[in-house]
Amino acid sequence: MARLLYVEASPRKQRSASIEVARAFLAAYREAHPADEIETLDLWAVDLPEFDGAAMEAKYAGLSGTSLTEGQEAAWRRIRALAQPFHAADKLLFAVPLWNFGIPYKLKHLIDAISQKDVLFSFTDQGFSGLLQGRKAAVIYARGLDYGASAFTPAAGFDFQKPYMEMWLRFIGITDVTAVTVEKTLFGPEVDTQARAEAKSRAESVAKTF
Repeated sequence: MARLLYVEASPRKQRSASIEVARAFLAAYREAHPADEIETLDLWAVDLPEFDGAAMEAKYAGLSGTSLTEGQEAAWRRIRALAQPFHAADKLLFAVPLWNFGIPYKLKHLIDAISQKDVLFSFTDQGFSGLLQGRKAAVIYARGLDYGASAFTPAAGFDFQKPYMEMWLRFIGITDVTAVTVEKTLFGPEVDTQARAEAKSRAESVAKTF
């Protein structure tokens, strides 16, 4: 039995293209892997800890080997607790809409909080090493435009969504990453419906062997 962690980054529960495609993925995944456990982390329903002064001081105390104060220790326990589902999971699924050419601030908040030394990565004189090696990830990307064909926002200059997610996943040790993209979600139901259907079909195919 394996464990899948599903991270949901959109607040638009009924209209969200990324969530709709992710739900199709999950339905196909459950059918193909009935014994697996699925845990959902809805970033709009969880109290993400502030990475405030206490957390920052705890971070640098850990880097220098200094003992933590009581307040710093409490802040770091919250960071570790937030990262624990990632360590417990064998597979990760993300539903990620494009916001202002990048990822939603809630997802960035999560990444900023848990991407810490000895939490999701370690480093030595030889460099960085991710602590989630051996896992795999699938990322559902939703975008208003077709970044592959748009003359207004070409991917090379405007896409900070997919490259950022893939860089972060590699940094924490995950190199087996599959992308499913739904685009043209700004162009109305005729184009949008077709784009969603195509993305859901792709997601279902990926989920069966994920």
